[in-house]
Amino acid sequence: MDPLQENRELVAKACRILGNLGLTKGSQGHVSMRLPDPDLLLIKARGPDESGVRYTEARDIITVDLSGKKIAGPEGLEPPQEVFIHTWIYKSHPEMKSVIHIHPLTVVLFTICNKPLLPLVGAYDPGALRLAVEGIPTYRRSILISNDERGKEFAEAMGKKKVCLMRGHGLTTAGRSVEEATVTAITLNDLAEVNYRACLLGNPEPISSEDMKTFAHLLAPRPGRSTGAPGHLESAWRYYSRLADPG
Repeated sequence: MDPLQENRELVAKACRILGNLGLTKGSQGHVSMRLPDPDLLLIKARGPDESGVRYTEARDIITVDLSGKKIAGPEGLEPPQEVFIHTWIYKSHPEMKSVIHIHPLTVVLFTICNKPLLPLVGAYDPGALRLAVEGIPTYRRSILISNDERGKEFAEAMGKKKVCLMRGHGLTTAGRSVEEATVTAITLNDLAEVNYRACLLGNPEPISSEDMKTFAHLLAPRPGRSTGAPGHLESAWRYYSRLADPG
């Protein structure tokens, strides 16, 4: 398969996974991937001919440049209004190869209530523990990131993290691959779900410092490390891929 077409298929699959899991609905949200030419990226398009995120196909993925301008793709498909989320993360973090922006409802609820996502689980989901312990920034404005100025502002709020919550809006993740950005988004939503259900039952308590020490190998800073334990990313991607495309 042509490498560019293969990359379109990969971005489309990430969209289907997120839609299938209910982490975004309709046409809300988009996945992108930086191409070997660092000034170009593939992104889930919007427009009259688009498919919903859950039903994304390779034809829904267009090429844009770092200014957000469409370079290639079918008529009836255009860059999403919030393409500047993607372009500014790529400008700010040359090492990042994929960006995801979605609207999971539970995450939105936490941003509205200004509640932090606590490290409530360890062995249940070490990847979620890592995200909580590292700290999750929040972009405090509930607006569309629809121009360069707002894209820059958002990238500054996200800082050096791979995740960022967006008040009354959703979340954004970045990764060194489409697979990593996707699994990180799923893990972040899982962390929010655990926190939400725990709050309904009572007063959630973070895991103890003693238990936290047992995950020291996971929590220690390591450049380029993916979410979760070694091998987790590959197996998680295979699992979610089969859920989205069971045939």
